Amino acid sequence: MRILLIIAWLFTGLGGVIYHFGPGQRHLEVDRVNSELKLARQSVLDRDWHQAVEQFSVVLSELPSDKVVEARGIVLEKAKAQMMAAQLPEARQTLESLLDEVRNDKNHDPGFEAEVCSTLANSQYYMTWLMRLEGLPESEWMPEIEAARQHYTQMTSYAEKMGDDELALRSSEDLESSIRLARMDLGELQGLPLPSQ
Repeated sequence: MRILLIIAWLFTGLGGVIYHFGPGQRHLEVDRVNSELKLARQSVLDRDWHQAVEQFSVVLSELPSDKVVEARGIVLEKAKAQMMAAQLPEARQTLESLLDEVRNDKNHDPGFEAEVCSTLANSQYYMTWLMRLEGLPESEWMPEIEAARQHYTQMTSYAEKMGDDELALRSSEDLESSIRLARMDLGELQGLPLPSQ
């Protein structure tokens, strides 16, 4: 009887070792990624934007490749942090790629697409504002604000179709702001404070 207990105990230990070096490693990896993600989100709450961008990058590099939906959400969070960390061109490129990827996925969540579209439109709006303040010619900044205007129009239509009155109102106001920005005289624009994000 004692021998059977010893053998059972040895097999239990062997099973634990096999689990630890097999499927257990994946669980450890997921725990490490979740821990890093919590740190990144805390950096966002602390308004430490550069740190948040770095931490989101680490999370994306360590996230298992089969976590596509989660990765897209983290890419969006990273892009928002980039916008706040004065990395607007990088954020815009990230958002354009993300929106293309989401739209090419037939099973995507329309609400997530709307959020990406809205964030991209905001990045284009702020980009236009900065380009105008730098004194760039209209031929350079007009395509940017026109793209923002189109996204805000899409958002307004989407919100009305989904019955989201708050989103419809916000998108409509953003659309009006983009039109005003395109028509505004440079002297008038220079007298205004930078818009908050």
